[in-house]
Amino acid sequence: MFRRRTQQDVDESPVPANDNSSSDPKPQGKGRPTRKRSEAEKDRRRPVTAPANRKEAYRQLRERQNSERVRAREGMMRGEEKYLPARDRGQVRRFARDWVDSRRIVSQYFLPFSVIILLATMLPFQGDLKQVIYMAVITVGWPIMMVGVLFTSIWVSWKVKRLAAAKFPDESLRGVGFYAAMRALQIRKLRFPPPMFLPGGKPAPPKKSR
Repeated sequence: MFRRRTQQDVDESPVPANDNSSSDPKPQGKGRPTRKRSEAEKDRRRPVTAPANRKEAYRQLRERQNSERVRAREGMMRGEEKYLPARDRGQVRRFARDWVDSRRIVSQYFLPFSVIILLATMLPFQGDLKQVIYMAVITVGWPIMMVGVLFTSIWVSWKVKRLAAAKFPDESLRGVGFYAAMRALQIRKLRFPPPMFLPGGKPAPPKKSR
């Protein structure tokens, strides 16, 4: 009696439409061994399409180099440490740049004043007037400018080195005074890395790379 009822229950159970699904069940899990991390990283670094010939390979190389140069240029314009030349790296050099850039220093007018003196000697004056202007430039203007630049450079070098020593007692200060003095000689718009501060200490607007 119990045997007949069991057989009837089995016969009335629904039959799957696809016999293959019952004979080929889905595997549990991924069904394959887990890949090593080094292999996965190697696949990510692998180019999507290999160059078809040498010309295509050179083209792809130039494109990568150009993109890297643009990225490095933009990083330098933002003052990012890893993109700066070795002479500009470090918090001491950054402090020297920021100190100089946040002030108006006499020596930064050295080049413009030199151009004015040169043009003054080339003006088409005649006779005694030209002689007077020439003598004034040579005997008065040029010496005053040179003395001012010399004393300003010495003062900037001493001041920056003293402040950097107090602010960074464990850092090397080698060459930081000369570095600051040379930056103070440059025209502000031509300084590189670009100034991060305006005269007076306000942050400078970001400079776009060309």
